[in-house]
Amino acid sequence: MSAPAPRQVDVFIPMPGTPSGLYTRICRPPQAGPYRVVVINHGSPYAGADRLLMAPQGCDSEAASWFLARGFMVVFPMRRGFGLTGGPMVESSGSCEAPDYVAAGRAGAADIAVAVDYATALPDAQPDDAVVVGQSLGGWAVVAYDSVPHPRVGALISMAGGRGGWAGGRAGENCRPDLLAQAAARFAAGASTPMLWIYATNDSFFPPPVAEALAAAYAGAGGQVAFAQPGPFDSDGHFLFYGRGGSRIWGPLVDQYLGARHAGS
Repeated sequence: MSAPAPRQVDVFIPMPGTPSGLYTRICRPPQAGPYRVVVINHGSPYAGADRLLMAPQGCDSEAASWFLARGFMVVFPMRRGFGLTGGPMVESSGSCEAPDYVAAGRAGAADIAVAVDYATALPDAQPDDAVVVGQSLGGWAVVAYDSVPHPRVGALISMAGGRGGWAGGRAGENCRPDLLAQAAARFAAGASTPMLWIYATNDSFFPPPVAEALAAAYAGAGGQVAFAQPGPFDSDGHFLFYGRGGSRIWGPLVDQYLGARHAGS
């Protein structure tokens, strides 16, 4: 009998265009598998110079603990341009005046696809019905990921997802939110899985008018989305997903969504 896999392991997932691959942390629950997989995708620091200093969340972090308690294998990939993955920042959207939010989303989605394929092929992982979650920049990449084939994934969640927040260093200001909404509509046209989007009402990156317009554009173009706006969280709701105690707010919403997706599968 082979020895059980370590409860926490860091690996490099092969990925063209990176020095070593996507640096990824994998967290396993204490019980034996096979495990349903959740791939959790990070955001980006406001200061670009800090991107290479980023590291995956710990297996004892708020988000990891919530999913581990429900029997998930938790996977935290670092996409290209972040942390020990290194390489160029492929998710740049360009200038604030004329951002390309579609290309930026697709670049992040490509990295997510590699991480999902790797994780669901592990010997102790379920090969299908995976969950993909993203926060902020990672949430936008998850929205884009829904528009490409993802046969191993059954649920997709965007936590405060978007681009262009804090334009000019000012809270509540965005770079061309009209183009962001148009990009969301582009992704909706090819989306195949109903999504859950969560934005706290005191999100300083994507305040209610921006988040609501984004959801309306997505739904108006045929995207299936459950849009949730819980009340204020701490000093900035943008960090609800990773914040201490945040799972008491988003957890019931995610539980309800995953239950509905399972019932409909």
